[in-house]
Parts: sequence; C-alpha cells; structure tokens
Amino acid sequence: MSANPDHKQLLHLVFGGELASLEGVTFKDLAKLDIVGIFPNYATAHTAWKAKAQQTVDQAQTRYFIVHLHRLLDPETAAS
Repeated sequence: MSANPDHKQLLHLVFGGELASLEGVTFKDLAKLDIVGIFPNYATAHTAWKAKAQQTVDQAQTRYFIVHLHRLLDPETAAS
C-alpha cells in the first residue's frame, strides 16, 4: 500500500510497561517495555492504547503512552 502524497502522515507510537513508582514515568525494566506499535494517526493509536490500558487495569504501576512521533520528526509543525 503506497502513501498518498497529499495526505500527511501523523505517526504515533504506543508503548508501555511497569513504572518504578506511581509518582513518575521511570520504567522499572526497560528490557520489558511493551512496544505496541506505530500507527498512522491519533485515532488508531488511541484505540490501541485504550485496549492495552484496559488489559492492565488491575496492574496499578503499568502504564501505556501515546507519543506523537510526527512532532519529533517535524518540530516546525509541533502545534498540529
């Protein structure tokens, strides 16, 4: 499947793992990070994040995050 050149990709990374404490975002073991995937837009990333977050609802120190990769790749458009 080829990308449409008129459609800007807004890549998002979903990942998570067990935090060292509830007060921060330091992971207990980086080797055990769960890389869920890279998604073409926020909506699909949010769906993946929500599914993982619901699977780990009973594990208080496990958190999942959405990273806006498109903002890192193109800092001039960070506001979008």
